[in-house]
Amino acid sequence: MKNEPPAPPAVTASDLAAFGDAWNRHDVEALMSFMHDDCVFMTAAGADACGTRHHGRAAVRAAFAAAWAAVPDARWDDGKHHAAGDFGVSTWTFRGTAADGSRIETDGVDLFKFQDGKILVKNAFRKHRPNLAAATATAKTP
Repeated sequence: MKNEPPAPPAVTASDLAAFGDAWNRHDVEALMSFMHDDCVFMTAAGADACGTRHHGRAAVRAAFAAAWAAVPDARWDDGKHHAAGDFGVSTWTFRGTAADGSRIETDGVDLFKFQDGKILVKNAFRKHRPNLAAATATAKTP
């Protein structure tokens, strides 16, 4: 009988909740502790069909930090997390203030692929909403 190395621990819904908490603390070191060495982050927006694809720890770290640079008070609230085997999903509501002062509030979802007990792929999707201030002003216009 071969001595096989133990299987890496499975990523759990609790791990995804802790990952979400790290986003809300704006803690890039904690976020990266969840990420696989060969990680990929696909953003919700970008020129490509997948958004913008960031591959590797340095690129993913920079992309994560850029989210807080663009929206310094960014929060991902009301998270619900599920994990099974090598797949996970988190739903959330993103809230924050853009650089132009406009408020952002939109629902979204992250799809995850796991490998070796870490997040290999984080693929983000969120609803596109018009500027809330402009939408409110338009709604009030007779």
